[in-house]
Amino acid sequence: MKLQDRYLFEGRPANGAVKRFLQLIRFSHTVFALPFALGALIVAANGLPSLRVLVLVLICMVVARTAAMLFNRWVDWSIDQRNPRTASRHLLLPRRMIGVLLTFSSLAFLIAAAAINRLTLLLSPVGLAIVFLYSLTKRFTSATHFFLGAALAISPIGAWIAQTGEVDVAPLVLALGVVCWVAGFDLIYATQDFEFDRREGIYSLVVKLGVKRSLQLAQLLHLFLLVALLAFGSVARLGPIYFYAMLLVAAALIFEHRSTCSLDMAGINRAFFQSNAFVSTIFLVAVCLDRLT
Repeated sequence: MKLQDRYLFEGRPANGAVKRFLQLIRFSHTVFALPFALGALIVAANGLPSLRVLVLVLICMVVARTAAMLFNRWVDWSIDQRNPRTASRHLLLPRRMIGVLLTFSSLAFLIAAAAINRLTLLLSPVGLAIVFLYSLTKRFTSATHFFLGAALAISPIGAWIAQTGEVDVAPLVLALGVVCWVAGFDLIYATQDFEFDRREGIYSLVVKLGVKRSLQLAQLLHLFLLVALLAFGSVARLGPIYFYAMLLVAAALIFEHRSTCSLDMAGINRAFFQSNAFVSTIFLVAVCLDRLT
């Protein structure tokens, strides 16, 4: 074991390793996609799903996202080391360990998906490929933000299939909204790497469009998100509570974009985490109030 690896593990308590692992995969950001999956699951079940389906969907969500983040860290190892914003990531866990955990989480996802129903079994390798593809896209396209959106957008579709065993219009509409939502806030977040991406020659929509036009595109995408959420409510036949809650979602998105006007690090991080966690949480609460009360 290399000296750096020994420094990471010798004399460190076990919970220190766990904490570094959770930091590496940004576990707190699970709150972004999970509410959309749970909301789709509740609508598909027209109420509470069975405990078995709920637990398996949660397992799939957590391990799929974990695998995606580990794959990102693994393939971007050298790029992250050169980027001042991400330079400390490689100190959290050694690359060999990341490879082992990536294999374990990928297998856990495939097994959990296979335990739900036949269609989730058949589509699980496709889902895994989609969430892995995002990490490679910066090497050949500037549309990487939309691939990230697609990676998160499969969660409500997968949850719907887990409950019903089939695909319907409602989760596809919701997934389209998630693509726009994620691409929008990822564009905002990517403004932090504008100089690095330009210097390294990395495919970047922010570099291609410029910061100002990228932020304008993010606003347009979040407008499309609102339209998609309203369309989902209509297709899924949700009640007035859901549609009134969309006013709160709109307010959170406005706050997000106003917070990024100064382009300071604190403003971007506040917009990225607080506002977007609020958006997805409000969506889930609105669905629960409509279908569970």
